[in-house]
Amino acid sequence: MRFEVISIFPEYLAPLELSLVGKARARGALDVRVHDLRQWTHDRHHTVDDTPYGGGPGMVMKPGPWGEALDAVLAEGAAAGAGEPVLVVPTPSGRPFTQRLAGELAARSWLIFTPARYEGIDRRVIEEYRHRLELHEVSIGDYVLAGGEAAVLVMTEAIARLLPGVLGNAESHRDDSFAPGAMAGLLEGPVYTKPPVWRGREVPEVLVSGHHGRIARWRRDEALRRTAAHRPDLIAGCDPAALDKHDLATLAALGWRPGPDGRFGRVPGAVEE
Repeated sequence: MRFEVISIFPEYLAPLELSLVGKARARGALDVRVHDLRQWTHDRHHTVDDTPYGGGPGMVMKPGPWGEALDAVLAEGAAAGAGEPVLVVPTPSGRPFTQRLAGELAARSWLIFTPARYEGIDRRVIEEYRHRLELHEVSIGDYVLAGGEAAVLVMTEAIARLLPGVLGNAESHRDDSFAPGAMAGLLEGPVYTKPPVWRGREVPEVLVSGHHGRIARWRRDEALRRTAAHRPDLIAGCDPAALDKHDLATLAALGWRPGPDGRFGRVPGAVEE
C-alpha cells in the first residue's frame, strides 16, 4: 500500500519511521512518502499562504502550490502503477474518522493526505480534485489542532494496523473497540497480564479458569458495561437483533431497556454500575 503526505512540516511525520508503521515500511509492506509542499513554491520566501478574501483573522493556504504538488504526486504514482488514488483531507469540518472508515481506506492501494495549516486550504483545491478522484474530508474529533499532521499520524496508524502483515498477530485487531464482528459497536473491555496479584489486586478468576465459554461471556459483559458507562450513545444506537438473551440481561441489569421503536434507552432512575 502506498501512503503519501504533503506538508509544510515534513519533519512532523518522523513518527512514521517508528513502531508498527516503521517496521512495516522496513519490510516493504508499506510505501510511505512524505513531500514538502514548499518544493512547489516559486518565490524566495517559499510562500504557501495569503490573506483571506472577505477579510477575517488568519491566513489561507494558496491554491497554486497545492495544485502543483498534487499534480506531481499523482503523475508520479500513476507512472509507478500505484492504482487508483484516494485523497484524504484532514479538517475539523469533515466526516468523523471511524474504525469503519479506516477499514474502507485500508482496502485501497494508494492514499494521499493533505494536512493543512493556518485557516485551511483554498476551497478551490478541494473542488478541483473532488471532480478528478475519490476525496474524503475527514475529522478525527470535535476539536481544532494547529495543523493536520497529527491527524494524519492518527489515521495512518489506524489504517496501517489493519493491513495484512503489519500486526505480529493477524487476530489482534478482531476484538478492538469499534471493530466489526462479534463485538461490533462495543468498546473493548479491560485486559490483564501477569502477575496474577499486583498490589493486592487480583486478576478476575474467570480469566484463569481455562473455561473458554465463560471467558468469552465475561469479556462480552465487560464490553457492554464499559460501553454503557463511557459511550451510552453506542448502546442507544445498537441493533437489538444483534444481541442475545445474555446481552439483554446484562443491559437490563445496567438499567437499559428497548423502547417501542426497538432502540435502547436508560430506565429513569437507573444507577450505573
